[in-house]
Amino acid sequence: MLRGEVAALTAAFLWALSTVIFGRLGKSLSPLVLNLAKGCIAIALITLTLLLQQNLQPQLPGTAIFWLTLSGVVGIGLGDTAYFKSINHLGARRALLMESLSPPLTALIALVFLQESLSAIAWCGILLTVGGVAWVISERVPASDQGHFDLRAGLLWSLLAQLGQASGAVMSRGALANTTVDPLWSSLLRIAAGAAILVILVGSRGQVTQKLQPLRSRQLLPMLVLAAFLGTYLAIWLQQIAFKFTPAGIAQALLATSPLFVLPIAASLGDRVTGRAVLGGVVAIGGIWVLIGAL
Repeated sequence: MLRGEVAALTAAFLWALSTVIFGRLGKSLSPLVLNLAKGCIAIALITLTLLLQQNLQPQLPGTAIFWLTLSGVVGIGLGDTAYFKSINHLGARRALLMESLSPPLTALIALVFLQESLSAIAWCGILLTVGGVAWVISERVPASDQGHFDLRAGLLWSLLAQLGQASGAVMSRGALANTTVDPLWSSLLRIAAGAAILVILVGSRGQVTQKLQPLRSRQLLPMLVLAAFLGTYLAIWLQQIAFKFTPAGIAQALLATSPLFVLPIAASLGDRVTGRAVLGGVVAIGGIWVLIGAL
């Protein structure tokens, strides 16, 4: 019965795990190239999976194809690009904190366009989950985040990023809910659409060959494949399962718990985890239980 909720939490864990790897890869690859490369790897993995499943004749209504493609362009292509821009103007910590706006924004858009209303208890669960995550990730400003940033431009890019992610989530939910659309095929459509936009963005900046040169590294490629397998192939597949079986606002709130899963990963790598971080995690987990209990 909790298929969508379990899928969302598993996707959040995989995103947290892959984020650690992507963070290291980001020192050698530009955000656009990294995003495009992981998308292409995920497309290849999904295609291989469909071939192995002999699932080559999907039941995809024209309306579902349209909304899933648009969801990929808006959520994965444009939304991720706006998020990278917000990091440049706000710093990583503030940009990550702004992502806490995505779950309630998703719920509001779903309410307007899908008439998908949530109970007062579910809204409390969303606020608890988002509040716990925000409490954890706003604890301190790392040295790498210190400096002079353009707050106005950063907030604008961040709001565009959150609007893109929330809109993409609602479009996916609308295309998947109460339909026979396979989440694996919907993942392929979304990632392919996002990758197409990224190809245009990378090409428009020129010097494409020079930007793709680091991908030839034998040290980077295995890490990139692993991160794409966990954070794009598996995680987006699970994300689509969550959107198919769970209301968009609840699914997005559970997907936003990735920073909580970073805590034990950080501790295992030798970083200090404070009491505030643990308390925020407890609050967010409490919100998750409220969300599940509200179903």
